[in-house]
Amino acid sequence: MEETMNDPLSLLLVFLVINILAFKLMGLDKEYAKRQAWRISEQFLLSLALLGGSLGIFIGMHYFRHKTRKPLFQVGVPFIFCLQVILLISFSLQNL
Repeated sequence: MEETMNDPLSLLLVFLVINILAFKLMGLDKEYAKRQAWRISEQFLLSLALLGGSLGIFIGMHYFRHKTRKPLFQVGVPFIFCLQVILLISFSLQNL
């Protein structure tokens, strides 16, 4: 199991799934907001961004025009994404 998680293709697949889920949840929350129905919490969406879905959340924010006025999302999601890119690059450089 440990060997599988070190496989770059497996990690890429995990991040792809998380980001697709994050994007879809942004669209779903936008629909719920229009209908004034039950909503997906901001805390959950930001947690998803921290778990690797920051790109999906960011793209969803702009595609669905959702949560774009919230400072926590305006600044927080790009900040999380930048941190994740830096971590990914440093991890990749250590394994060369």
